[in-house]
Amino acid sequence: MADLFDSPDATPPEDRAPRPLADRLRPRALDEVIGQHQLLGPDAPLGIMLASGALSSLVLWGPPGVGKTTIARLLADATDLHFVQISAIFTGVPELRKVFEAARHRRTNGQGTLLFVDEIHRFNKAQQDGFLPHMEDGTILLVGATTENPSFELNAALLSRAQVLVLERLSLADLERLAQRAEKELGRALPLDGAAREALLEMADGDGRAALNLIEQVMAWKTDARLDTAQLTRRLMRRAAQYDKSGDGHYNLISALHKSVRGSDPDAALYWFARMLEAGEDPRFLARRITRMAVEDIGLADPQAQAICIDSWQTYERLGSPEGELALANALVYLALAPKSNAAYTAYKAARADARRTGSLIPPKHILNAPTRLMKEQGYGSGYSYDHDAEDGFSGQDYFPEDMGRQRFYAPVERGFERELKKRIEYFERLRRERNG
Repeated sequence: MADLFDSPDATPPEDRAPRPLADRLRPRALDEVIGQHQLLGPDAPLGIMLASGALSSLVLWGPPGVGKTTIARLLADATDLHFVQISAIFTGVPELRKVFEAARHRRTNGQGTLLFVDEIHRFNKAQQDGFLPHMEDGTILLVGATTENPSFELNAALLSRAQVLVLERLSLADLERLAQRAEKELGRALPLDGAAREALLEMADGDGRAALNLIEQVMAWKTDARLDTAQLTRRLMRRAAQYDKSGDGHYNLISALHKSVRGSDPDAALYWFARMLEAGEDPRFLARRITRMAVEDIGLADPQAQAICIDSWQTYERLGSPEGELALANALVYLALAPKSNAAYTAYKAARADARRTGSLIPPKHILNAPTRLMKEQGYGSGYSYDHDAEDGFSGQDYFPEDMGRQRFYAPVERGFERELKKRIEYFERLRRERNG
């Protein structure tokens, strides 16, 4: 019963409560979504699905604040499906059973269900398997959202029944459109000059929700003056960069760092190195990976590269941060500009493959030691030539198993110190041919 003092047209309490700007600006139709044209355009996957009336189960993969929840809700509206939203963080098996049962009743009454599962990668394997029968019989149309790489975090069975769509971080142009919508909603312009406005949008780091929250903070300041970048940054903290030390962002950045070094680009290498440090990466992890780059991508083209990496690592251990990080940066620049060769790395992998293939082949008898009389009678050590007694200190004997024959694993390149090693290989090959007829 209404209170005696309520007026007949009183606004419900939930409508009188303040609403965050991000919620007030949530799009009401798919054509209002900012960004993600690669998915929503007429010739894009979702555009084609909706035009043909054949929406399938989906996994929306992308960073935070790019519209995953909004798109899922609008897909339900566009297909007349009942929208149900759950989070893998707060939902257990009992709650899932209730969701599936309600969807089954709804389907009996002619109403389909679009089940949106936020953070779907947080469900374990058994929970993910629980979705499969309900997806297959049409009880639910699943739309999962994840910030993590689905190929690492989701079951193959689930991925085979859902199409993975990649959402991109919002560009500065997208965020500017969002800012203009916010200004229209709030009825006034941001109190910022041009450079400060751009700095504000950069602080959001491609996250639309973060951008609107920052705009809401700025709009709450009581000022009639237009603030510059310095004034803005004194009042507002930059949003922390998106980075998960054990997640996809971590591997993306270390991959970018490694490939920049391999591509002989010291500037890009320093950028990705700095990005990882700014995000809180352990410099010891970077020291280990930088040393690996020296071994894998420079190898014997510059034998000094590995020593420089070890020295920089030890320097970091002695100095700590931030001074020690400069030593790692020096090593990184050296590696980027060093001659490159993966010949030794390739040779090592080929030798390992042959070792697995050939199993237990024994060495040729002439290079086996013969400490006992029986072993001498078996021919161990017979015919061995001591290289130091041979001309040029080289006997030219074969050291591979007799049933295997000589193999060639190491093929040095014509770069750096490996050019000299190639000459040595050719020299010993010539001597080997001469001494073996």
